[in-house]
Amino acid sequence: MPDYKVNFKELKSRVGVTDVAYALGYRLDRKAGVGRYIELVLGDGREKRDTIIVSHPNDRGTQTFFRRDGSKGDVLTLIRENLGAFFVTGKDDWQKTAKVMARFANMPEPEYHEDWEYLKSAKAASAFDISRYEVKQIDMERIPQIFHQRGLSDETVRQFAPFVFLIRDRRNGNFDGYNIGFPYTDTDNQVKGYEVRGYGGYKSKAAGTDSSSAAWVADFSGGNPEAVRCVFFCESAFDAMAFHQMNRNQLHPDVALVSLGGTFSDNQITGVMNRFPNAKAFDCFDNDIAGRIYGLRMIGLLEGIPMKISKTEGYLQVEAGGKNFTVNPGKALPSQLAAHLPVHYSTGQWLPPKAFKDWNDCLLNKPVAPVLVPRKEERDRNLAERRKGNLKM
Repeated sequence: MPDYKVNFKELKSRVGVTDVAYALGYRLDRKAGVGRYIELVLGDGREKRDTIIVSHPNDRGTQTFFRRDGSKGDVLTLIRENLGAFFVTGKDDWQKTAKVMARFANMPEPEYHEDWEYLKSAKAASAFDISRYEVKQIDMERIPQIFHQRGLSDETVRQFAPFVFLIRDRRNGNFDGYNIGFPYTDTDNQVKGYEVRGYGGYKSKAAGTDSSSAAWVADFSGGNPEAVRCVFFCESAFDAMAFHQMNRNQLHPDVALVSLGGTFSDNQITGVMNRFPNAKAFDCFDNDIAGRIYGLRMIGLLEGIPMKISKTEGYLQVEAGGKNFTVNPGKALPSQLAAHLPVHYSTGQWLPPKAFKDWNDCLLNKPVAPVLVPRKEERDRNLAERRKGNLKM
């Protein structure tokens, strides 16, 4: 492949915020109207997970977006917030972003070299400013109702109180209240952003949050990370709190719980595990295909085995160690990989019961009916229908 410099400005002229948002599952909110701005919504009704307001809907090259919590950005920002959804590899988030942009622009994926002038300005504009947020402790005599709505007990909130705060964005002129803030910290325990949750399903991250190397970490070791033997990785802080509430009687007191905030970055995983040198990582991700891919990526990363993962009908295709094999996402991943690769079991799985999407839904007793792998009779019936209809396979 030719060695050339990434021209992000050219890529941005071809790929808009709307292109990426629609691919991620956002849909136009027609009730909000269409004009100089449009609103795109992720999720429906009570399950609404995000809303972005996009400028210049008819001009890809100039599109930007903002949220009512004050966070904003361009197409690169939106991609970086959702890198885990695109299943690309690279040495850092900017390399992965360049590859995603190239795919949307129908251009060859580049051999990555930073466009320094652009990246410096982009990084400077998106840096997390801790002074922007007013932060205060949760009053244990007035625990916010949002925790009870999530099925979390007062005891659980008290246990997690050192790692959960009330935050208010001083620059948000549309909302002057407080949301729940889960601080993202780096290996030096410096706050690098917040996972933000609010009433009505509101979900966001503080402006400039570093989701590439920082994560929410609840360390119950009392300042003795060497004592931690198990680190449980979840996709959200609420899931981690729910997991702990449901399983605390089976857990050692010195554990750590982690939220990646719905993204997956290699540096997040390795950075967290470097804090706990004697610990084993556990995959507690969601019961869906994305969750299983996160689990595979974590195993490969911590085992030191580069993997290429792709989706096939009902299975995951893995290329690693010079081998090509399929993995059943409905079965334990470490044992399946051990049949093909030298896996040392530095990771484990502690998944929600199969009837539930995630640990918080399990706590709330909100079952779903995920079908990760078609049943044999369904596959046979589909095959028979294809043959009967003389369809090409």
